Amino acid sequence: MIYALLALLLFGLMLVYFRLADRYNIIDKPNERSSHTQVTIRGGGVIFYIGALAWFIWSGASYPYFFAGLTLITLISFLDDMFTLSNRIRISVHLLSVLLLFWEVQLFEYPLWVIPVALILVIGTINAYNFMDGINGITSMNSFAILLLLWLANRKVGFIDNELLYFTAVANGVFAFFNFRQRAKCFAGDVGSVGMSFILIFATLNLIIVTENLIYILFFAVYGVDTVLTIIYRLAKRENIFKAHRSHLYQYLANEGKGNRLVISLSYGLVQVGVGVLILYAASHPYDIQARVGFCILLLLALAYIGIKRYLLVSTKTL
Repeated sequence: MIYALLALLLFGLMLVYFRLADRYNIIDKPNERSSHTQVTIRGGGVIFYIGALAWFIWSGASYPYFFAGLTLITLISFLDDMFTLSNRIRISVHLLSVLLLFWEVQLFEYPLWVIPVALILVIGTINAYNFMDGINGITSMNSFAILLLLWLANRKVGFIDNELLYFTAVANGVFAFFNFRQRAKCFAGDVGSVGMSFILIFATLNLIIVTENLIYILFFAVYGVDTVLTIIYRLAKRENIFKAHRSHLYQYLANEGKGNRLVISLSYGLVQVGVGVLILYAASHPYDIQARVGFCILLLLALAYIGIKRYLLVSTKTL
């Protein structure tokens, strides 16, 4: 019953946000780098934070440092959606937010060298999640995939409050209702992709720390491979990797390949679920088997990325 009431509340708040966004011109105008052609409301992913806020109140203020970090990173991302802030301000707040997350999971009790390594991985993952939010439905489908994998892992390990996963899933479902369409009613914006990634990273870090097993980082494998290989591809072309682009595989599939955006987004989520199931299976085996499974997963994803992109490049040149 609580989840139905939550869904109704979030649905109503989303409609209120649409009116505010329309009034204050919080919109995404298409340009030569965009994969959409219609002016669309930006920042609909703020609903992820509202869902987390509802959970925070419901839980009696559990994980306060995590929630403080989520609040900071959501606020700065929302302001960036509205005004485009300087990189220095945005990166500083991101850093503070991630350090609060580390304090929550007690990462500072580990050797000192762990902190900078974890910072690079976490901030890199947050940015990758943001980069990958480029077509209708891709953020919601991949988020559903990771939430499902975390829930399956939590049934065995018990590393986090299940309610956080449920509340986040409901918020993601409300967002998907408006975004998983051929013509989306809204986009997540930085506030959505960054906020959602922060929640998922927090849960995954808890799982890694409780199990002392790094293989669960591959819950982000599909996004990770696409992001890393796209960066390598752009560097090889001597492009500025900090400028907006349409070089991700999903963008090639949607634009050059003229693929159905919803099918592409759903496919990304389903592939991540398949990868995650293999990870969950491998996690119960010795580390040498886990290493082989992880290597094979990354190799197959990389080969798929290279093969599909090369085919699309050749076919579009031929046409």
